Amino acid sequence: MARSSTTFSNKWRNGRTSVIRIPAVLSEKVISYAIALDRLEDYSQKETQATYRTAENTPLDTPINVASIPQRSPFRYPGGKTWLVPCVRTWLSKLPHKPNVLVEPFAGGGIIGLTVGFEELAKHVVLGEKDDQVASVWSAVLYGQAEWLANSIENFKLTQQNVLSVLGRQPLTQREKAFSTILRNRVQRGGIMAPGAGLVKGGENGRGLRSRWYPETLSRRIREIAKHRDRFSFSHRDGLELIEAYMDDEEAVFFVDPPYTKAARRLYPHWQIDHRKLFGLLREVKGEVLLTYDHTVEIEQLATEFGFETRAVTMKNTHHARMTELLVGKDLRWLTSAIAFCESTSRTRQALQALPL
Repeated sequence: MARSSTTFSNKWRNGRTSVIRIPAVLSEKVISYAIALDRLEDYSQKETQATYRTAENTPLDTPINVASIPQRSPFRYPGGKTWLVPCVRTWLSKLPHKPNVLVEPFAGGGIIGLTVGFEELAKHVVLGEKDDQVASVWSAVLYGQAEWLANSIENFKLTQQNVLSVLGRQPLTQREKAFSTILRNRVQRGGIMAPGAGLVKGGENGRGLRSRWYPETLSRRIREIAKHRDRFSFSHRDGLELIEAYMDDEEAVFFVDPPYTKAARRLYPHWQIDHRKLFGLLREVKGEVLLTYDHTVEIEQLATEFGFETRAVTMKNTHHARMTELLVGKDLRWLTSAIAFCESTSRTRQALQALPL
């Protein structure tokens, strides 16, 4: 076997290459492996090049692009809270001691809970989700089917015919439902899985259905979550019931991101929630609470009625329209030093649209 080194910068993303002679029957397979590894390494460098930023090492008065926040979730979730990660880190760091458990009762894509678990900002994380489709993914990833799911994603040939075939049939097992859910989330417009959502058409750079289908990235994220599954639990139940289960635990903290009052109907299958009951429950929990909401008069009135503090945070939505979301908590004094940083971070949220989230 002969081997030499050279550089083909116009063909390969990651620098110098080696020329290796192999049997012709293996050449096509080896080249396909090389191309896949090249793409994987190229995106992996973009995704993980930034170090984790905590309250102790983050200059709160200096904006940071949200693209530098590690992307953990296999979902592309409408209403995701990646832009809020620095504020959550600050919130948890200001508590007297590390929480025994962080409860996220409306997990969805779970970016906050995943960040807290990976960075060990709480000793354990409980993700809760009522939606059967989303729940099937978290159950598969955390309870023994992660490798099957990752392999299924890697081996799936993405064509419109294959997509319609998978989405058009009833899954026979929970893990098949998990695969179908990830596929649906990635090929439907905006990651929306509510009834009536259509498939991506033109997509990013004209890539159509492939616009948000990154099998190597998705499978890697799934395997990484499974590797740390001892830090997480998942509960397939109503969010209010999950809060009730932990409300007397003084060592539990709650990050609550419920379906919003305005947009939820068109974004989520389970969009209806008793917001008054939610505020009533959270007023009675023993631990600390942080909620995010759409900024409406009704929500501000509920927060005031139940004794919560609020703070509006400026951000831009996926269409770059300037808007505000509402942070709600029992005590938001910790937010004084962090709010300028959160606002400047949220204004760069649109940068996420260029990433394979």
